[in-house]
Amino acid sequence: MSSINYDLKKIKAFVFDVDGVLSAEVIPLHPSGEPMRTVNIKDGYAMQLAVKKGYLLGIITGGYTEAVRLRYERLGVQHIYMSSAVKMDDFRDFLEKTGVKPEEVLYAGDDIPDYEVMRSVGLPVAPADAAPEIKSVAKYISQKSGGYGIARDVIEQTLKAQGTWMCEEAFGW
Repeated sequence: MSSINYDLKKIKAFVFDVDGVLSAEVIPLHPSGEPMRTVNIKDGYAMQLAVKKGYLLGIITGGYTEAVRLRYERLGVQHIYMSSAVKMDDFRDFLEKTGVKPEEVLYAGDDIPDYEVMRSVGLPVAPADAAPEIKSVAKYISQKSGGYGIARDVIEQTLKAQGTWMCEEAFGW
């Protein structure tokens, strides 16, 4: 049974912010000055399974590092927007390219740049450590903090609600 108060059978797409959602909100800096992100293995597993099951996946992040792009491309994420100055612009592009409706999208964000997108999707999601303004517009606040399994949390609940979690594709990468 899901703890999300939304008809999860409507969800066709998952879109995630990176810093503070898929990566912990504190990130080490490489000696070159490049930010280094953490990743959650269970998030990655759930994301690649969602791709295999035909869900649309997207990333919209203000940051840019090639390692982030490579990580999510290798998991099968089809729509990656980096250096996003205005996330709503990139979200509109995502909708246009995919044909998905806003009410069919679960978007997870944690801070002010995510606010507009979260107000326009069917299921806005926030990690436990999100900014108060983001929590105020979220329909679901995960018990997971950013970087510690929020993608797994929402993808697992959605796939279970749609009867596609424990399937043949689930038993491998």
